Amino acid sequence: MDRAWLAPTNTFAGLSLVLDRAAESRDESAWIVENARSPAARYLLLDATGEAFLRRDGDCLRWLDADERERWLADTRASLLGMAYERPHFLLVADDPGRIEELERALDARRASLRSAGLQLDADEAGLFAYAKGLSHWQRETRFCTYCGAALLLVAAGHRAQCTNAECARLHFPRTDAAVIMLVEHEGACLLGRQAGWPPGRYSTLAGFVEPGEALEDAVRREVAEEAGVIVDEVRYHSSQPWPMPASLMVGFIATARSRHIARRDHELEDARWFTPQQIVDGISDGSFVPSTRLSVSYQLLTYWLQSRSGLDLAALVEAAATA
Repeated sequence: MDRAWLAPTNTFAGLSLVLDRAAESRDESAWIVENARSPAARYLLLDATGEAFLRRDGDCLRWLDADERERWLADTRASLLGMAYERPHFLLVADDPGRIEELERALDARRASLRSAGLQLDADEAGLFAYAKGLSHWQRETRFCTYCGAALLLVAAGHRAQCTNAECARLHFPRTDAAVIMLVEHEGACLLGRQAGWPPGRYSTLAGFVEPGEALEDAVRREVAEEAGVIVDEVRYHSSQPWPMPASLMVGFIATARSRHIARRDHELEDARWFTPQQIVDGISDGSFVPSTRLSVSYQLLTYWLQSRSGLDLAALVEAAATA
């Protein structure tokens, strides 16, 4: 599919261009069974930690077909992911540690985390992996009713959990934690911070979780003030990114600060400072500045800012420094 007309897509995003989640069919048991048995069915296999099975001989997912599912994981619950490329797609989780190595050998597969495989896989497979990991994490963590404590039963092809206490019978739905991530600018410079434990020279955009009763724009202003003591006025939406590590949605913004005064308040950051485009260029060249990896929306925010403000290409700068 030609996506040239679209804005730059963050890693794991853009899945709606290829996937119909078929939410309206999740309660249709006969339809689910028919598609699960279809020769066209594909099964994305994760282990209990959320790592996916990839082909050992390439950077792509090791999909199972219906026959392989029946042969190796017939008793494992399948959760519907949706319809893509006119084929039903399902999730399987192999949660028996003793069988993992057996499955790797039988399927000629290797396992990888979402963080490590996100940039190896093509965009659609990376998005499906992220979707499956987020869903499986919720299933694994949501086993008892938060109202009465009774056990939960997965229903709706794995997308809801129902309390087994007949007097309660509440439904529980997958949860996503909203977080904001923002590039703050002021008169030709951008505010970036680093956490202790990051690789030397690594600086990234600021980020934080949204609190109850808080608008996204207000969360941006609060987080920047807490982490760097910088006061923000204008806040403009840029893009969003699924981030199921384990269950977040990153909502990206460009924000404008009133001044460059920095006074770290909550001490979450080891350092925070303002960078001009030239300082970023020089830092990448001499190794003193290391941007976030392309996996994160932080990279896209910095890419956008450098391109729109100075005509600089972040990817080209990083590549030139790596080959110098």
